[in-house]
Amino acid sequence: MPDLLMIDDDARLAAMVRDYLASNGFVVASAGGAAAGLDLLAREPGKFELVLLDLMLPDGDGLDLCRRIRAQGGEYADLPILMLTAKGDPLDRVIGLELGADDYLPKPFEPRELLARIRAVLRRRGERRNGTDVMRFGTLEIDRGARAVRVGGSARSLTSHQFDLLVLLAERAGRVLSREQILDLMHGAATDPAFDRSIDVHIARIRAAIEDDPRSPKRIVTVRGAGYVFARTQDA
Repeated sequence: MPDLLMIDDDARLAAMVRDYLASNGFVVASAGGAAAGLDLLAREPGKFELVLLDLMLPDGDGLDLCRRIRAQGGEYADLPILMLTAKGDPLDRVIGLELGADDYLPKPFEPRELLARIRAVLRRRGERRNGTDVMRFGTLEIDRGARAVRVGGSARSLTSHQFDLLVLLAERAGRVLSREQILDLMHGAATDPAFDRSIDVHIARIRAAIEDDPRSPKRIVTVRGAGYVFARTQDA
């Protein structure tokens, strides 16, 4: 039974989520604030397979906490983070994803959608970790087993969500994918329109990591009015 950590000061919501996810095979630990959440992560490193993180906490900001978790490196660099928030500002979503969140779900949400998102994130993580093959495109290497990306032998840093997106595109090299198709493939179902904008944020971060010149990308190319295509043949 996967262990999840929910960091949210809404005790009623936390209890509801805990009970619902428990009935679907998950064990959920709760923390009512940023300090308590960090303490649980520090006391049992490697225990939790995903963090449900509220944006607004009584003793800190969820965005800052996301950044602090990622900054610890090690197992925390790959720990999936799904942000929860009552705020509907798309900019908050963009900032959260830029800081390393893997997904974003606004409140109020349907428990079934939360479950679907959790399962999708964990499934993608597990599939990649169990794989052993390495995709090579010129000097770019995407190691699905180790969940590592290298350019010219040099390791490049990506969040779990960004790595999955890169693999998704690379596995379909030469095929133009619209944002809607990418969302369907990433989540297994279409999501809200505001989240669609985050695809561009992720692509920009991936380009910054793997392109020689992110302003003139050769690996992930924008097809105006259609979407993105991962170049099948790459000299770089």
